[in-house]
Amino acid sequence: MNRLPRWRTIVLDVDSTLSGIEGVDWLASLRDAATVSAVEQMTNEAMAGRIALEQVYGRRLEAIRPTRSELNRLAAEYRARLAPGARDAVERLCHGGVRVLVLSGGLRPALLPMCLAIGIDDADVHAVDITFTASGDYLRHEVTSPLTTQGGKPALLAALLATGDLPRPILAVGDGTTDAALRSVADAFCAFTGFVARPEVVARADFVIPDFSALLAHVFPLAQ
Repeated sequence: MNRLPRWRTIVLDVDSTLSGIEGVDWLASLRDAATVSAVEQMTNEAMAGRIALEQVYGRRLEAIRPTRSELNRLAAEYRARLAPGARDAVERLCHGGVRVLVLSGGLRPALLPMCLAIGIDDADVHAVDITFTASGDYLRHEVTSPLTTQGGKPALLAALLATGDLPRPILAVGDGTTDAALRSVADAFCAFTGFVARPEVVARADFVIPDFSALLAHVFPLAQ
């Protein structure tokens, strides 16, 4: 890129933004129909802002109790369902002097391989860790992570900003209400509608993009 970026830091969501799946819902699909229905309903209610994320985060994982091998399968699915143009966009952003940060309520062992594969640094991937037993069965998730709560993303972004290591202006990009909440800390919020368009999220956005080529156009004005 030979143009100065409009934004110096891009904060990306993962589920239904960087990748076209909802990771916890995908894990639920490995269970019975009743579990699938219950988990999907909780996810939709939380992403639409009708209930707080902390009310359902642990309940969904307890209903599924994913194993280590299932997390490995989910990691492969994240990579297979990478958003069109995302790899190129991240590469061009980084080469153009833009910091790319991931803030996700997803499970870190599952989404980290995809993020690393497209050029996002390990230290810039913030998600929820998970602990397994010695045999690989589910034990617990990282209950202290702010990313398991409705207001966790802006709280974590504010903490990262306080270190002085994050350049402004900052653009947050995502599809859910937890992403829209970043508008209180970031300089702008962009609703990503490439996989799902939530009216309540779009209504809170400074602008809307359908794909990653549109993101590049916003970051590098007039770039082709």
